Amino acid sequence: MSRAKPTPIPLCELTPGQQADFFALLAEKTKGTTREGKPYYACRFRDARRGAAFMVWQDSPRYEECERDWQVGQFYKIRAVYGEHERYGPQLTEVQAIRPVNDADRADGFDPLQFVEHSRYDAATMFAELKTLATTHIADEPLRRLVLTLLDRHADALQRLPATRDRFYPFAGGLLEHTLSVTRSCLQLVERYTAHYTELRPPLNRDLVVAAAMLHDLGRVLEFGEAMPGVSPAYTVPGRMVGHLILGRDLVRDTARELGDVNPELVQMLEHIILSHLVLPEWGSPRLPLVPECLILHHADDLDAKLEMYARCLSRDRSEGPFTERDPVLNRNLFKGRNV
Repeated sequence: MSRAKPTPIPLCELTPGQQADFFALLAEKTKGTTREGKPYYACRFRDARRGAAFMVWQDSPRYEECERDWQVGQFYKIRAVYGEHERYGPQLTEVQAIRPVNDADRADGFDPLQFVEHSRYDAATMFAELKTLATTHIADEPLRRLVLTLLDRHADALQRLPATRDRFYPFAGGLLEHTLSVTRSCLQLVERYTAHYTELRPPLNRDLVVAAAMLHDLGRVLEFGEAMPGVSPAYTVPGRMVGHLILGRDLVRDTARELGDVNPELVQMLEHIILSHLVLPEWGSPRLPLVPECLILHHADDLDAKLEMYARCLSRDRSEGPFTERDPVLNRNLFKGRNV
């Protein structure tokens, strides 16, 4: 009597130590060399909600197969043991079988859409709201035109790219979701503090805060390259060499010069806020913030990024006990054993 074929289990549902069959996308395959000069491949398989690393060393029986046949962007059916390393996070060990998926796998539940993590909100709707906020809340007409021009020129990338590759909003449409969320928060904060600090002359510039919120991460559209669905975009050469802050500043500067009618002082302050909104040099900021509007953007941006990472960790953790597994990005175990 033949043994029943194991039913595949989603990678995101596996628990540490569990062996199972599952479908996964090969999202990354990077060749490296050990200190002893031996080659290896660092691979990363994923579904829409979890990624797991798999190291293929030169002496592994999978090495030649990996080097010759495994392709980034290809879907595979895998039988392996899932684990979670304290430092390196989710891992695949003891890979017993691996092959490309085929048409017959659809009967076992394979669906390519399960491997494309994306924003829970419709990208077109978010983009339309962002443009409406610009039209409604940026009173200075040349500055408003600058913002709308940049949004329209990079509409496709804004709606397609993640905010980051592996930290906050690391999914398709994440860049737009993050930008819209930060803009909403900045609008509330600038209204609150403009009313509170009436002694400031000139007062806090709402137009500047809103424009900066919408454009603060625009350099990501040049920092990241194209990517297949479900695969993290690679960094471009300018992305590696220069980074998104300076790339975003350059987009603003070049477009302002092209349009020719934006107040030069507004452009200068907008460039400064884009360059300094990360505040700390160790976070990548080349300058410290010198205008109060930058503080509003910084804290709205940082809070939005941190809350997204916390929410994703807490909502997806499946471990036993009152604490999550250690999150490799946050570098901590979050408390989830609360009743209030």
